[in-house]
Amino acid sequence: MTDFAISRNPTTGEILARYPMQNAAELEQALNTSAQAYSQWRHSSMETRVAVLRQLGQQIRQRENELARSVTLEMGKPITQARAEVLKCANLCDWYAEHGPAMLADQPTQVPDAWQTFRPIGVILAVMPWNFPFWQVLRGAVSMLLAGNTYMLKHAPNVMGSATLMSELFDATDLPKGAFNLINVDNDGVSAAIKDDRIAAVAVTGSVRAGAAIASQAGAALKKTVLELGGSDPFIVLADADLDEAVKSAVIGRYQNTGQVCMAAKRFIVEASIAEAFESRFTAAVKALTLGDPLDEKTFLGPMARADLRDELNEQVQATIREGARLVLGGSKLEGQGNYYAPTILSDVTTEMTAFKQELFGPVAAIAVARDPEHALQIANDSEFGLSATVWTSNDDIADHMTQHLEVGAVFINGNGASDPRVTIGGVKKSGYGRELSHFGVHEFCNIQTVWKNRR
Repeated sequence: MTDFAISRNPTTGEILARYPMQNAAELEQALNTSAQAYSQWRHSSMETRVAVLRQLGQQIRQRENELARSVTLEMGKPITQARAEVLKCANLCDWYAEHGPAMLADQPTQVPDAWQTFRPIGVILAVMPWNFPFWQVLRGAVSMLLAGNTYMLKHAPNVMGSATLMSELFDATDLPKGAFNLINVDNDGVSAAIKDDRIAAVAVTGSVRAGAAIASQAGAALKKTVLELGGSDPFIVLADADLDEAVKSAVIGRYQNTGQVCMAAKRFIVEASIAEAFESRFTAAVKALTLGDPLDEKTFLGPMARADLRDELNEQVQATIREGARLVLGGSKLEGQGNYYAPTILSDVTTEMTAFKQELFGPVAAIAVARDPEHALQIANDSEFGLSATVWTSNDDIADHMTQHLEVGAVFINGNGASDPRVTIGGVKKSGYGRELSHFGVHEFCNIQTVWKNRR
């Protein structure tokens, strides 16, 4: 077992902290604590649960700057974007506190004497990534706790500082000790937890490889999983689109969070008649982005979270160039301190190339040209991923046709991809299964129980 999880500043390379890994005995204690908390929390009133969510939202707002700074220092997210993530989490708590109870109320059926209830199922193990250290966790934890489950978090090693702060936030509420439980274990520890009878289900956000491995173990133990995995989301721009607005959306959709977003636009599929104009305007807009110290309020692009991820991204870019793509902008690691990668645009990308077939998790855009809308749809669906898609067109009929035939979990028409507690997030194909957010996310980890009472 590795002795420590290391938090390292991607801007300077400085080690921020070392967090001791837990051994088998410590994991056993954590599992016991979570199970004991569940035995209490499952019987709590809805009023108690709502009060905890409101307390949590208040704690997040009170510590907004501290939380945002932790995100920036640990994974390089520009500070303005880090604050936006933190405030989004506070809004999430408030929204579920207001609307969540109705989602868990008994529902009548067409059978006069039968109704559906929503019961908790137990301790949920969540294996979470580093790219949104707070949002990725809370968008699942809040709904699970609202339903009466308890939540055990295995966070990414490089953001354990943010994870520790999150644990402090919950400790400042009236949530029972252990109902939100942070563990720090390696892959063997995760496997041991999945096998343990005290874990009822598993939620994973991460890579396809990690999701497949965890789902296999959970399946062997007959435990439910919800997976939100990789994405190579198409961004389709048709000839009748508002090109200026599409370009603005494309820049944000690809380069926000330095391109390290599962639902980011990654494959730009542009109709041939406007391809040259799109590329020109898009390139000019990307060149104008401010890259620098993520603690600077003016910075839009920061360093990538880890050096190994930057190296992997560079290998994908160079492979795509060797395969025949045209390098329009960037295409290299930046010299000097920090895990910086030049904002990059690859054009003339075809479906056989690395940048098209693989997920590019960093500030790299791949442009492919389509003959017409049907060809664009064909190219968009030619992927093992199916998380989300964006379509820019002024023709409502074409937009509806695209929506019906795109093999993705979400379609955004003439706007940026986004996540919001009022609607679900989740994918198909190798992007995973199950849904988070809205009432669907709440019900994913419920025992949807039928009660049928014969009246005498």
